[in-house]
Amino acid sequence: MSADTSPAARGHELLRPDADWWRGAVIYQIYPRSFSDLNGDGVGDLAGVIDKLGYLELLGVDAIWLSPIMRSPMADHGYDVSDPRDIDPLFGDLATFDELIAEAHGRDIAVTMDLVPNHTSSQHAWFSAALGAGPGSAERERYIFRPGRGDHGDLPPNNWPSVFGGPAWSRVREADGELGEWYLHLFAPSQPDLNWENPEVMADLEETMRFWLDRGIDGFRIDVAHGMAKADGLPDLQGPAVVLKHTDDDPRFNNDAVHEIHRRIRAVSDQYPRTMNVGEIWVDSPAAFGKYVRPDELHLGFNFRLASARFEATAIRAAIDESLAAVHAVGATPTWTLSNHDVEREVTRYAPTLPDDAEDRAHATERALGVGIARARAMALVELALPGTVFIYQGAELGLPNVDLPDEALVDPVWHRSGGTVRGRDGCRVPLPWEGDQAPYGFSTAESTWLPMPDDWDRFTVETQLEDIDSTLSLYRQAIELRYARPELRGDAVDWYEAPAGCLAFRRPGGLICALNATDSPVPFPHGQILLTSLPMVNGMLPPNSAAWLV
Repeated sequence: MSADTSPAARGHELLRPDADWWRGAVIYQIYPRSFSDLNGDGVGDLAGVIDKLGYLELLGVDAIWLSPIMRSPMADHGYDVSDPRDIDPLFGDLATFDELIAEAHGRDIAVTMDLVPNHTSSQHAWFSAALGAGPGSAERERYIFRPGRGDHGDLPPNNWPSVFGGPAWSRVREADGELGEWYLHLFAPSQPDLNWENPEVMADLEETMRFWLDRGIDGFRIDVAHGMAKADGLPDLQGPAVVLKHTDDDPRFNNDAVHEIHRRIRAVSDQYPRTMNVGEIWVDSPAAFGKYVRPDELHLGFNFRLASARFEATAIRAAIDESLAAVHAVGATPTWTLSNHDVEREVTRYAPTLPDDAEDRAHATERALGVGIARARAMALVELALPGTVFIYQGAELGLPNVDLPDEALVDPVWHRSGGTVRGRDGCRVPLPWEGDQAPYGFSTAESTWLPMPDDWDRFTVETQLEDIDSTLSLYRQAIELRYARPELRGDAVDWYEAPAGCLAFRRPGGLICALNATDSPVPFPHGQILLTSLPMVNGMLPPNSAAWLV
């Protein structure tokens, strides 16, 4: 582990005094590799984030969430951590991190960061020690090593698959040169799972949390927060598994022992006022989700229901109702998002699928993109009208679509682990376009970037959209400003209105009405004064694939 060079006391505090600043906040997710590259190596960095804080202030967000920036071999782009108490040189150093905290707090922007407790990198000092120490050692007890099945131990300890594809077990070669035990990795072989039944693992996480909290971080986004604890006895998985998906009864995830881990995590955070934790929770059951956000566990749960719902009124309403029911049952705050670094961008997700026999495919693709952008703009108004905390993934405010990258450009381990059958998540991680009319659009001074950028993204640049009052960026800025300025957006509930078939409308206790037209035809507006629409009116009516706010 690196030496602790933290400030003597927690410094660079936020200007705001509210301990619960995160309730109702707008939090902007930064995927640092793709946000802004200031040193010209084609990969984003912390200096680039500092350089763009003015943009984030202009957008109006309360906080940023930094995807992994800890020291890592980057086999899974930072989610394979080799030293959790240092900054990877790819992004900068601790001094730059401290500068980011100070600069962001000076603009009253909170800073949160990814914490990866389920696993480490295979290059972590602990794992190297485990390989060298041999079976039955204290070093191996930090991970999940098991003898294989079969007469010679040639079969994995159970049938668990990796979330990324392939088996979840890899066999090691022991000091005598013979094949020996197997170790568990629910993701890539370079990400061995930690043994959370070992008290040493929790103690080390507590040390890591304090290291960053003492430097002024305002909280953590906890990766795979429904992981860590494994089912007793590691029973076989019943039924087939799907790459990047799992169910609530999957023995790899969502086991009851995880809740005691979160109580321990919360106990550390409670020693640092005005900090919070949000967990990545992939569970289907609202009741199961609610358990993670009980008063002594996570402050917030990252909720994927809107990001998983079809652009269809009943599906969207069900996602909202289920989300609110899950958190209200335990007195927690709801959260909303339409995308993140693991999910296909909403513009692409909402675009209609092209028929295989489309005659003019170029024009059909452009029309589909237009529909996807319109629907994404509408859903932005829906999520920003809801009570609770909103997460915006970088580029959503620009209306960026996924990018269909060539095979040779793909670097996501999912692509390789699946044998080239699942393209992975690279398409939603392409660097942001800032200015200019050709790649890399001000993202970097390098000729090439870590993922290639499309030739037609000049229309999506921040520069272009800041000059256009009707742009997606302008819509986000207006909606976020109104969200804070108008008392009509206050209150913790939604009341559903009567709405035409294929539409929905709800009212906040403060008086705001949000109406969504998910049909192909214009519909009348609800009664009220129009505050904001995602698209211009059509003959005084709410256009197809659009939303509006009224009071």
